[in-house]
Amino acid sequence: MANLSVSKALNNNVIIAVHPEYGEVVLIGKGIGFNRKKDDQIEENTAEKLFVLKNEKEQENYLKLLPLLEDHLLEAIITATLHIKENTSEPLNEHIHVALTDHLLFAVSRLSKGMEINNPFLIETKALYPFEYKLAKEVVTLIGKKTGIHLPEGEVGFIALHIHSALTNKNLSDVNQHSQLVTKLLDMIEEQLDIKIDKESVDYMRLVRHLRFAIERVMTGEKVDEPEKISSLLKEEYPLCYNLAWKLIKVMQQVMKKQVYDAEAVYLTMHLQRLQKKNK
Repeated sequence: MANLSVSKALNNNVIIAVHPEYGEVVLIGKGIGFNRKKDDQIEENTAEKLFVLKNEKEQENYLKLLPLLEDHLLEAIITATLHIKENTSEPLNEHIHVALTDHLLFAVSRLSKGMEINNPFLIETKALYPFEYKLAKEVVTLIGKKTGIHLPEGEVGFIALHIHSALTNKNLSDVNQHSQLVTKLLDMIEEQLDIKIDKESVDYMRLVRHLRFAIERVMTGEKVDEPEKISSLLKEEYPLCYNLAWKLIKVMQQVMKKQVYDAEAVYLTMHLQRLQKKNK
C-alpha cells in the first residue's frame, strides 16, 4: 500500500492527496480529513474510496464543485459514481466525475426549491439505453438511501444519458441530439401514419432500437447492402410507408449532416409497414 501526501482536506470525509504513482487523487473515508494538514502522510488503505482525475482541466473543474456540496451529498455522489464504474465492463470517461456531480448538485438544488425539470426524452432514453437506464435507477435509489433526497423519474433519464456519454466517450450534446432526433422521427411517424404508438409495446422498442442503430451507422459511415428487388417491391406495395421512410431519412441527413445510404429506407419501410398493420 502506498503512502500519500495530503494536499488539502476539503472536509472531514474528503481529502485531495498526492499519490506516488497516480499524482493527485481524491480520497473518501469517514473522518479521513479530520485535523489533516498539508503534507501530512496518509496510508492509501485508510481511505474507503480513491479515484484519480488525470486530466488537469477535469481536476480543476471538480475541485471548484466540491465546496458547493454538503458532505452527505458529496459522499452519495461519489459512491454512486463508483457504483457505475463497478457495474460497467467498459472504462468510463473520467469526465463523468465532473459532469454527474455538477448535474446532481443542480438537480438537488432545483428540487429543494420545489422546481422540477421535465424530461421530454424519458421514454425514448429508456428504450434507447436500457442498460444505462437500469444503472441510473440504481444510482437514484442509492442517493435516496444515503441522503433522503428522492429524485424524480425524469432524473433517471438524465443520469442514463450521462452514463451512456461516459461509456461511449461521446459528448453529452451528441447523445442529447440523437435522443431528440429519435423523438422527432417518432413524432413524424405518428403524424404521417395517423397512429398512436404504444410506448410500452415491443414494436415501439424495436422501432426505437432500429432508429438508434441507423443513427449509429450514419455516424460511423457504415454501409448497409440494399436488397434491390425488395426495394422496388416495397415501393409498389407500400408507397405510403416507403415515402415516409425517405422523409425520415432526409431529416436524419439534415440533422446529422452526413449521407444516409438508400438501404436504410428499405429497412425503415419494413418497420413502418409492420407498425401500420398492427395499428389499423
